[in-house]
Amino acid sequence: MSIAETTEPVTPPSSWEAFPGVDPRWSRTVEAPSHAACEPVPGTTRRWHLLDNQAVLQEQGKTPAGTILAVHGNPTWSYLWRSVLKAATEAETPWRVVAVDQLDMGFSERTGLFRRYDDRIQDLSDLTVAIGLDDERVVTLAHDWGGLVSMGWAELHPKAHAATIMTNTAIYHDPESGPIPDPLRLALAPKVHGAVTSRTTAFLDISLSLVSPSLAPEIKAAFKAPYDTPEHRAGIEHFVADIPAFADHPSNHRYERTASWMATSTVPALFLWGPKDPVFLERYLQDLRKRMPQADVHRFEGANHLLPEDRDIATPVMQWLQQNLVDPHPRRFQHLEARPQTEEPFVPFTAGLSHRAGLDEATTAVATVDMGKAENDSAPAVERSLTWAQLDERVERIAAGLIGLGVKPGDRINLMVPPGADLTTLIYASLRVGAVIVVADTGLGLPGLRRALKGASPQWFIGIPAALTAARTLGWPGRRISVETLDPVRRRVLGIEASVAELERTAPGPLPQIDPDADAAVLFTSGSTGPAKGVVYTQRQMAAMRDAVAAVCDLRPGTGLVAAFAPFALLAPAMGAASVTPDMDVTKPRTLTARALADAAAAIEATTVFASPAAIVNVLATQNDLAPHQRQALGRVRLMLSAGAPLPPPLLEQLQKLLPAAELHTPYGMTEALPMTDVRLETIREAAVDSQPLHPEQGFRSQARVRGAGEGVCVGAPVPGAAVRIAPVDHDGVPSDRLVDLPDVLGEIVLQAPHVKDRYDSLWITENESTRIPGWHATGDVGQLDDKGRLWVSGRLHHLLLTSDGPVAPVAGEHAAQTVSGVGRAALVGVGPKGAQVPVVVCETEPPARRSGPARAGLAGRVRSAVHDATGLDVAAVLVVPRHPTDIRHNSKVDRTRLAAWAEDALSGGRIRNP
Repeated sequence: MSIAETTEPVTPPSSWEAFPGVDPRWSRTVEAPSHAACEPVPGTTRRWHLLDNQAVLQEQGKTPAGTILAVHGNPTWSYLWRSVLKAATEAETPWRVVAVDQLDMGFSERTGLFRRYDDRIQDLSDLTVAIGLDDERVVTLAHDWGGLVSMGWAELHPKAHAATIMTNTAIYHDPESGPIPDPLRLALAPKVHGAVTSRTTAFLDISLSLVSPSLAPEIKAAFKAPYDTPEHRAGIEHFVADIPAFADHPSNHRYERTASWMATSTVPALFLWGPKDPVFLERYLQDLRKRMPQADVHRFEGANHLLPEDRDIATPVMQWLQQNLVDPHPRRFQHLEARPQTEEPFVPFTAGLSHRAGLDEATTAVATVDMGKAENDSAPAVERSLTWAQLDERVERIAAGLIGLGVKPGDRINLMVPPGADLTTLIYASLRVGAVIVVADTGLGLPGLRRALKGASPQWFIGIPAALTAARTLGWPGRRISVETLDPVRRRVLGIEASVAELERTAPGPLPQIDPDADAAVLFTSGSTGPAKGVVYTQRQMAAMRDAVAAVCDLRPGTGLVAAFAPFALLAPAMGAASVTPDMDVTKPRTLTARALADAAAAIEATTVFASPAAIVNVLATQNDLAPHQRQALGRVRLMLSAGAPLPPPLLEQLQKLLPAAELHTPYGMTEALPMTDVRLETIREAAVDSQPLHPEQGFRSQARVRGAGEGVCVGAPVPGAAVRIAPVDHDGVPSDRLVDLPDVLGEIVLQAPHVKDRYDSLWITENESTRIPGWHATGDVGQLDDKGRLWVSGRLHHLLLTSDGPVAPVAGEHAAQTVSGVGRAALVGVGPKGAQVPVVVCETEPPARRSGPARAGLAGRVRSAVHDATGLDVAAVLVVPRHPTDIRHNSKVDRTRLAAWAEDALSGGRIRNP
């Protein structure tokens, strides 16, 4: 007798002690007549095993909001949903969860029949009739091939189906997109199919390994328990065999029918995804999104196929259900209604370029300049420049070329081009056709770029040859366009469809009308607080950002901007201002020299300069190399801006001497909202006086001269149109949902402005957390306001030291440590269990320490005294390192989380390495 014909019984365990996380009261069996086509005798009764929390809810007197029908895939069973069962039972608004073991799977009956996709849809329908779900409000929750089965059920039960939640699944495989994934092709190979799926546990073992960290032995044993013999694994074999790997597969027609129906479904949907899945690849998620564009999506970076084991999905599932099926209005709707809108009429982001190109001076006035290497000190090395007329015509032609190539409004275009005239032209051309620019700079590193581009899933990829080679080698998404003209062989090898030169030969033509509320850009964060996040801006928000930057930077026609930070160079043409990027590697801010900055300023007679703190440090370090005419060029600068990380006042004072005519500003903002506040050097000086103790003899116990001043870095008052509030933190460092604008209250900084982001891209959980107060963006930064309405930033929420006396922000203590002679940068971190952490200072020294370890007694004593005198903190240890770990983009944001973990290891007695 073959495995396919066996009916060797499998029964639920008599005791659930060996199944961690299962409440024995959930387990039940149900008998249901089967009307599946595979049944020799229609109506044959089949035994199902379920994990169902209905009895527990009834015992507790709870009325569920509805029923979650949870469907596992292959080769798991209802055990996969134990965390959801628990969370749904304990939730303030409880839900009934019916987690099924499909027939021939888990602890349900082994029927001895080959059940195809159509049979499994009917099976599930037979079950829901038997347990009375057809008249309930049902949310389908599914994983792996359970996604298809649940959608097939939903098609047959549209009145009951209220919402869809899916994790790592596929509804349709397009043969034109390539073959099915390698693991499935291997499992389907005739010579190994039976051996790996049923005769051995190979397929089961591999599936259970697709999780990080690895499953605990007892969890793995629980998953394998129903599949202890080849006969009990027959369903695994059949499930794999029913994969529609080719067009004439027996189940393919039903698969296509379900996929087509899914595109007509308008119910709320949530897709939770593990991007490392080697089976359900990114293309399957994109297919799901096309079919259900209303879906919320969260990609758990680093998570694998077995997502419910890899990450906590129960919490977001409960939150999403509450907001979308219980609350009167979804959180997203509340947020959109509450956030502010500019009162000015919408003016497209690119309108400033068009306006400037229409002026009489357009054929002579310079719009953008690319700098080269200077061969001598006599004149700046201008490699290339475009007038306003040339830039505008180039934009118009390339925009027409993009349309001719097939670019549509809403298409995402990844631009991997160095800052300069080419990148500026491509950005403005893309925005004019209604495309969405994807900006992920190479400073993220190859792993970071891979994650970013995989998540953004651009349809188009425009790059220099090195970027195109990486795209080809690493499989980055998007049809490819080369910035440079390549020879036919290289073009073919790299899969290039067109070059920018070819696009530029297109005659200008009509362009689409721009929708103000359509997506315009996906800008990636620096990755200093975890994997880089995609931040989505609409056309309206990009226009609002342009206006906010113009107001702070005083950029307008006739002014010029030196941008040592690429995004600002791209904003300049929108404001009618000339722009130039210095000769530097913008992904490495410390490569900016004083001479390069001066040459760039001279090239366009710049009035404004923007550079990151790390860039400024190197400019000051190399200022002795400046020639007299270069100092004169810098002397004509009227405004200097720096953002991305705090810039110590002593460095600002040095910078003022180098730029004697410039007003120095250090605006506060982030990728999600820039700028939000602004502060001048004069205000910083005033704030330093205001932060002095009112009664010096009382030391740190004395109130500052201005209440709330001195606790961190003063970043000034909100820019026009912006609002700043504080969400006070409790003893455990958790921010409240209550917002205050009172002075001297430590809490999370919460912002509001027309130019705040639209949302995070494919990060529903992150977006939900950041908009927990509708209309506002919770930044994750901590700080406080002072009595003059100025904001003081004192660190990140997850950098708070959770001491026995309550939360302590790190920046004030760091500033105190940095006043000690011999100390460069200092980081104040908490070591020990939360709620009982002790403060530890990790210092860079001047000159740099040769190796990491405890500071010398003298230095340690001075640091302890300085920190105690300023804050009252008793520092437990002072450590030194050659260099702090920092973010890639700004090279300025110290990674306190990494330093805290390193300090804990260093102080535990083990071998001390560099952090």
